Amino acid sequence: MKNSISKIDPRINLEFLTKAKENQYFDRKSARIDAKKIANHISAFANAGGGVLVIGVEDEGKLTGFNNAGFSKIDKFRTIPFKFLKSKPIINMELINIKNDKSKKDKILVYHIEPSVKRIIGTKPGYVYLRVGDQSRRLTQSEIIRLKYDKKERHIEEELVRGSSIMDIDTKLLKWYKNKIKTDLDDKEVLESRGLLVGDKLTLAGVLIFSKNPFKYYYNSRLHFLRYKGINLIKNINIIGSIPKIIKNSRKVILNQLKDFKILNRDGNSEIILEYPEVAWLEGIVNALIHRDYSRKEEFIRVIMYDDKLEISSPGKLPNIIDISNIMNKKYSRNPIISRVLSEFASDKESNKGIKGIYYEMEKYSLEPPEYSEPNKDSVLLKLKGNYNIK
Repeated sequence: MKNSISKIDPRINLEFLTKAKENQYFDRKSARIDAKKIANHISAFANAGGGVLVIGVEDEGKLTGFNNAGFSKIDKFRTIPFKFLKSKPIINMELINIKNDKSKKDKILVYHIEPSVKRIIGTKPGYVYLRVGDQSRRLTQSEIIRLKYDKKERHIEEELVRGSSIMDIDTKLLKWYKNKIKTDLDDKEVLESRGLLVGDKLTLAGVLIFSKNPFKYYYNSRLHFLRYKGINLIKNINIIGSIPKIIKNSRKVILNQLKDFKILNRDGNSEIILEYPEVAWLEGIVNALIHRDYSRKEEFIRVIMYDDKLEISSPGKLPNIIDISNIMNKKYSRNPIISRVLSEFASDKESNKGIKGIYYEMEKYSLEPPEYSEPNKDSVLLKLKGNYNIK
């Protein structure tokens, strides 16, 4: 990224520090905060998808650094992983010189926190935190137990794929991604920085996102689209390829199958709508590709369109703290690497609006709320009922 001030993450420049919105992967804290409390946030990031935590920047983006807090406090922050956490996460700490909001020479401390795949990172008092959106949330005991079970599943996207190499990469797609995150790093450095390449082999996440032919290594890297008219099957299409290409091509296929209608909107103006809101079903597909259980190699994502409903089925049960009752308001990724990369280079149409976006779109067009279920506890099913009554 232009004018980057970090040697580890090219996105980090002064504009990013002061204006970037806090989210699942980024948070900023004042250097005046109690150092012990930072342990909670490190635990939260490590137990989720990792992220960047900056000390010396106020919540609203003001660069206050360590001048007012005292530079001796930097050493306190550096010892947090050793003093206040039960298990040590993988962290790269970076001290960066800046000019603060008073134009004085100052410093900020940046934690680059990797996701902890196999271990839960808890604090010394025995608490466990999880990053949920832009918040670090303390887990209940039952949620901690579920997290322990889930850790056994999460390593699948980090597995090295035998026979793969950087030569499998779709360089055009990777170039598009690099332009999206505005980095001048070479291909190998970008892939390594996101856990997509280790040594000379791609991880499963690297294969699924960036390889020219993921089908070569992972047979069910696909989406199966079926279209019924009454009881007759009229479309049967396998959409294969990298995750970004599956998203792009499934959108084209489904748009080609949808009816559109002219209606009067709430403002009294004429508007063309689809029988199923695009944001709703596209977000459902994106979520399925990001959060499916890739350890279930014999399964694949199915999208079935009937006369009166559209269903999206994803292999695997809901992960960790998510269940049917809280699916709209809580976030947790079974595949944090895939989730992070997809969120970084998603277009406006594929912007990871989340399940809230699906509910919002259905309500916006006065449709029934989306219906989630877990048939036999081995898959997640999203059912959308559309505008099929409009003539």
